[in-house]
Amino acid sequence: MGKAHRTAARRRVLLRIERELWSRRVERVCGVDEVGVGPLAGPLVAGAVILPMEIGIRGVDDSKKLSAKVRARLAVEIREAAVAWAVGIVSAAEVDRLNPYGGALEAMRRAVVALAPAAQHILVDAREIPGVAVPQQSLVKGDSRSYSIAAASIVAKEYRDSLMRAADRAYPGYGFARHMGYGTQLHLAALDRLGPCPEHRLSFAPVRRARRVV
Repeated sequence: MGKAHRTAARRRVLLRIERELWSRRVERVCGVDEVGVGPLAGPLVAGAVILPMEIGIRGVDDSKKLSAKVRARLAVEIREAAVAWAVGIVSAAEVDRLNPYGGALEAMRRAVVALAPAAQHILVDAREIPGVAVPQQSLVKGDSRSYSIAAASIVAKEYRDSLMRAADRAYPGYGFARHMGYGTQLHLAALDRLGPCPEHRLSFAPVRRARRVV
């Protein structure tokens, strides 16, 4: 089987749930996913995407499986093709207040309520979003099972990366554009040297330790 056939076969697998909903005249199916639960710095971002029923973008899959170049291209194609898309952002300070799990739910809620037109059915990666009066379906490993969730993961990842590149310009020395706020050796060394900046999550242990040292 050639690459084009494998890609088409993978798309058919990822669209099974959406096509079943579409067959029941549920047209505005929304995929939702978040990125940025684990980093020591930066916001937590969720993406929400409603795709048209005749979607033909090739290569959509779990964002973690894609190269940065492919992910950037797909994010543009998804946003251009979408019936609606939105992101929900929870700042580092809000993550400290809500905790990462609560922050993820709030980011998802913000993304969903920002959609226009509104979703008729939500497919969400392994969670149930509170405060949303729309039918939801939680899918474990949803970004590997649903085209819409995978698309949302791509949009969220690219959007968050753009915010971290902006943070890198605002707070040079931490390497945010390289590690996107994750706890790499480069980041930990910068924390020890510079102490936390306003983009850091002060409730995370490595940041707390660096704060005490400074």
